[in-house]
Amino acid sequence: MRLQKYLASCGVASRRAAEKLMAEGRVTVDGQVISHMGAQVEPGQDVRVDGRPALPEAEKCYIMYHKPAGEVTTVTDPEGRATVLDKFRDFPVRLYPVGRLDYDSEGLLLLTNDGPLAHRLLAPRNHVDKTYFVRVDGELDGADAAAFAAGMMLEDGLVCLPAGLEVLEQPDTALVTLHEGKYHQIKRMLAARGKPVVYLKRLTMGPLMLDPVLERGEWRPLSAEEVAALRQA
Repeated sequence: MRLQKYLASCGVASRRAAEKLMAEGRVTVDGQVISHMGAQVEPGQDVRVDGRPALPEAEKCYIMYHKPAGEVTTVTDPEGRATVLDKFRDFPVRLYPVGRLDYDSEGLLLLTNDGPLAHRLLAPRNHVDKTYFVRVDGELDGADAAAFAAGMMLEDGLVCLPAGLEVLEQPDTALVTLHEGKYHQIKRMLAARGKPVVYLKRLTMGPLMLDPVLERGEWRPLSAEEVAALRQA
């Protein structure tokens, strides 16, 4: 098994983040620093990250978390802000957030120690849709929906794939469906339309829907059916 895939299966990090750890010289196998991406690891070898053993996690955990505004979607924050993992410091396995959700946004966030599944869900080629409720400063209309449906190139050169925008009964609100996940994408697309976002909440990720019973800051494990649906996504 490739070393970065092994690290992901141990719940150390996503495969991409594991490659970064290797490149930084933080991974050893049998006492030797391994930094080349083609390295293989065999059962029984001593794999460590920053000197700590990286062991396969037998139990995979899948958590639906209603992220509140005011938390960053990272493991740690250099600015000392609250992170989505603060509530899980004593959890029996190490969890990682799947994707990002802005500091000032809220809604559905998946946490897991299943690195391979997280990697597949985030891979651009898989186009796992995500739906958001948004409120803007201004009024949305059919021209905005058409601009989203056509795809957009922003002033900084960012190319955004076609996306869905359904204006709701209150014209300052809409449901936005993305097929990709670029940094601050919804905010940047709507800002380009002159209608800055004032509130954003993620409602779905592929087949997974935010449980309406979960209050901000609450979480629950996914059902077996939900996990199976995510794997099929």
